[in-house]
Amino acid sequence: MPSSPPSEHFAGVHTAVITPFRDGEFDAAAFRSLIDRQCQAGIAGIVPVGTTGESPTLTHQEHARVIETAVQHTAGRALVIAGTGSNSTSEAVSLTKAAERAGADAALLVAPYYNKPSQQGLFLHFQAIAEATALPLILYSIPGRCGIEIGVETVVRLASASPTIAGIKEAGGTPERISQFRDVLPEGFAILSGDDSLTLPFLSVGACGVVSVAANLIPQVMADLVRLALTGDWDGARALHARYYPVFRALLQLDTNPVPIKTAMELAGLANAELRLPLAPIAPEGRDQLFRVLRDLDLLS
Repeated sequence: MPSSPPSEHFAGVHTAVITPFRDGEFDAAAFRSLIDRQCQAGIAGIVPVGTTGESPTLTHQEHARVIETAVQHTAGRALVIAGTGSNSTSEAVSLTKAAERAGADAALLVAPYYNKPSQQGLFLHFQAIAEATALPLILYSIPGRCGIEIGVETVVRLASASPTIAGIKEAGGTPERISQFRDVLPEGFAILSGDDSLTLPFLSVGACGVVSVAANLIPQVMADLVRLALTGDWDGARALHARYYPVFRALLQLDTNPVPIKTAMELAGLANAELRLPLAPIAPEGRDQLFRVLRDLDLLS
């Protein structure tokens, strides 16, 4: 674990970085270029092979290679929080151990999806992972994708039982959960927003940062927004939020993540939009709407 409190260690913007493909294969050179752009913008960390990184369609070998590439190329310039969650506890343990061997700084563990375990099942799942590795762990609650949320009391139990469980990425859609967490969790427990559009309200009630999709496209903007909020310049943070809210909304609403962000990166000349099935290219009307949003904010290539 880091010597500083987790909330300080994980404060800031952590980019849920896309996985670029070319002709169906992981494009390592393009991935390294994306990492360079993030580091140059002063991003606190990157999160490879999460939802935005299309982890469900990567083989275990590809998953490991993406993490290894991220660790090697980031080279200490930012944290690497590797996505290693699964709906199989043994698989999540294996992926987390592999990330630890690769040199990742932490792991992001999504709640098990589809099999919908009880809160006791969730507790035992995350506790088993924590017991199998010394890596700091960030829980990830996203009921819209998983069908369940990690309950507040379950998070409290886990934080008490496992000192390496250092924080949570919260994507439940309401600032009330942040207030609930802050009321019952240790001050140093890191709470990260899982939605770009909710970053500002979450920060206002106790979050310390965000795992951001939009930061793939606008890393400096997101870094500035969070920095301004954390240093008390709420007017400056609100101004950035208001200006770039159309991007946040478009990336969330036009199609399933990561389809819109990959399309936006292509429109901006930063990466191609190649996806893996079952994800399909954005509909023409969605692409046109995204084009207009980026054009109005002068984000096109």
